[in-house]
Amino acid sequence: MSEYQFCPRCASRLTERADPEHEGGRVRLACPDLACGYVHWNNPLPVVAAIVEYEGRILLARNAAWPEGMFALITGFLENGETPEEGIAREVFEETALRAQSVELVGVYEFVRKNELIIAYHVKAAGTIALSPELLEYQLVEPAKLRPWRAGTGPALGDWMRRRGLPFEFVERPGQ
Repeated sequence: MSEYQFCPRCASRLTERADPEHEGGRVRLACPDLACGYVHWNNPLPVVAAIVEYEGRILLARNAAWPEGMFALITGFLENGETPEEGIAREVFEETALRAQSVELVGVYEFVRKNELIIAYHVKAAGTIALSPELLEYQLVEPAKLRPWRAGTGPALGDWMRRRGLPFEFVERPGQ
């Protein structure tokens, strides 16, 4: 269910509970101390993703933790107080040093396996590419040669290609 074991407010050991009246019967971790009242909702985290267009091609990057040959979109978590549009412009800049010239919503996608909700954008960017330490390498791909993957940000890339009339087939994972 979750990695949480203790209440972040009072340090009591969390227990599972199901409240059919207030929470639709979902099992949630909650503090047994009723005065504390903490409930770990375990809601999906909002993640922003960018199909970065740079000089007419799409930038795909390889995270330092990924195997060789695996490239995907620029992604990141929203920060407190920023809009998704501000968040993706910040992430693109932090990870590539490119400045967003335009930011256009592609769609919102579920990523159940990681408990995330992906808000994907097409970002036209300019500048000189300089990768953050989080990324090892990048490639620039002609839009017609992109091969979207089935999970995570892949469906957003597929939708973006479909709207441009670009034929594609899904592959199992990025970089195939």
